[in-house]
Formats: sequence, structure tokens, C-alpha cells
Amino acid sequence: MTTSNIADAKIVAIGGGHGLGRILSALSDYGSQVTGIVTTTDNGGSTGRIRACQGGIAWGDTRNCINQLITEPSVGSMIFEYRFRGNGELSGHNLGNLMLKALDNLSIRPLEAINLIRDMLKVKTHIVPMSEHPADLAAMIQSGEIISGETSVDELQEVPQRLYVEPAVPATREAVTAIEEADVILLGPGSFLTSVMPPLLLKEIELALKSCNANIVFVTNLDKENGPAGMMSLETMLHWCERAMGGRQVDGVLSDQYRSELDARYHQVIEDLASSNHEWRHDREKLKHAVDKLIVAS
Repeated sequence: MTTSNIADAKIVAIGGGHGLGRILSALSDYGSQVTGIVTTTDNGGSTGRIRACQGGIAWGDTRNCINQLITEPSVGSMIFEYRFRGNGELSGHNLGNLMLKALDNLSIRPLEAINLIRDMLKVKTHIVPMSEHPADLAAMIQSGEIISGETSVDELQEVPQRLYVEPAVPATREAVTAIEEADVILLGPGSFLTSVMPPLLLKEIELALKSCNANIVFVTNLDKENGPAGMMSLETMLHWCERAMGGRQVDGVLSDQYRSELDARYHQVIEDLASSNHEWRHDREKLKHAVDKLIVAS
């Protein structure tokens, strides 16, 4: 792709929570050319409590992404980001989660709720839930036991054998279309097992990734994860992604250091990506610069 039409590049980023929000905010200058496909299996915190009493998909990761994309402070953004304190039933709830759930109840489909909030907060980047149907993440461990729930998977003391999304819900059609039309697809950064992997486990997303023409790039974390993902090598993570994509190979790896253990078929892009304030957090400007290079290369 030439420098002259970088602005027309279509970018898809897949993940959840802080990692996806970080990369979407780094790419906010691309506006509506960027689509974030967000994991919807969280069952902890405010999101988990809302799901337990109201059902539906998990809203926390979507809210986190929107929060990081808000560029114009307003009364609306302050309300959306507000978290209740104290000891009552509302304590710990994020008002943004409650707003998304309320709009979901008033809308025909969850994506409409997201788009209403995006319009209100002037967020141009597309935010698409991986599925509009409620589901949970589950893992099979070495003994053959199935562990259900994203928080339980995060607390495992071993790397699971397999991950599943239960029930086998369909992917959101806009997510599939975005993948089919993308020039570059970014996997991560973020929690590998509970943020990056869940969308890849949906059949329609697997098939779309397997057949797409995009350059698929895995974005590494800057620090080792806690939990079972921290026990996995980068090579293993890439293998898991490729298995979930029906054998489609990851084209490249964006990282802050060269990984000599990786097969030569992976194009490694090495950049200084760390924030000056927090070495484990990606710097937005550095991320944008690195992704610009990936787009030109594609």
C-alpha cells in the first residue's frame, strides 16, 4: 500500500479491555476506517453482576474501549466513566456499563446500543461486539475437567488444553464483514486467553480470518502476563491463533524485542513501544507509528 492511500486503509483490531482500547485510541486518527472487535465473555466485576441479574453480553470491555476513545471531555463522557462508591448495591458499578445495558434493553440489538453511545460521545471508530448473544468462556484442563467462566480461566494454575465459547454463538455479521474487507488485522495486545482468543473461537470469525486477504499481525504485550497465559511462549500463542483461524498463518509479529525462537516465516517488526510512564503499557504515538509502517508494508 502506498503512502498516499494510508488514510484509506481498513484496520481491524481484535481483543478486549485495556489492550484493545489502547490500540484503538492509538489509531483514532483513522476514524471510521478502524473497527474494534470486542470480546463479550467477561463474567467478573460490574459486568458480571449485571449479567448475573439481567443476562445479555458482557459490556465491560466495550465500555473500556469507548472510554479510551473519548477525545472531547463533556458531561456525557463524565457520566459514562462514573463509578459508584460506598457500600450499597450500586457500589463498584460503572455507570457506562449500566447505560449500555439500558440502551441494549431499549434497542433491537446490542450493536445499536453501542452506536448510540458512540454518537453521543463523538467516537468515530467502529466498536463491534464479537457476538450479540450471551456466552461464556470455558477451558478444558489436563485432567479433562471443563472450567467455566472467564474469571475462572484467568485463575487456572496450568495452561489449558483447549478453550471454548459456550454456547457456540454466532459472530456479529458486521465483525465478519470488517474482517473480509480489512487490509491489516491486529491480534492483541491484551490478555491472551481471555481477551484475544475468544473472538477467534467463533466459527464465522474463524472462516473469515482463514480466507481474508489482510496482513494478520500479532501484537505482543510488553510484560509477562499473570495467570496461565504467562506460562505460554509466544510461539505457542501464535500456534493457538493459527489453529483457531483454521490453519491460516499469522503474517507478522509487532514487538519491542527480537524473538530469535520464532520461525523465520514470521515477519518481525521491532519497535520501541513502551510508555515513558509505565514500561508495561504501550505508548499511543509509538503504536500509531508502528501500525503506519505495517500498513505501508501491506
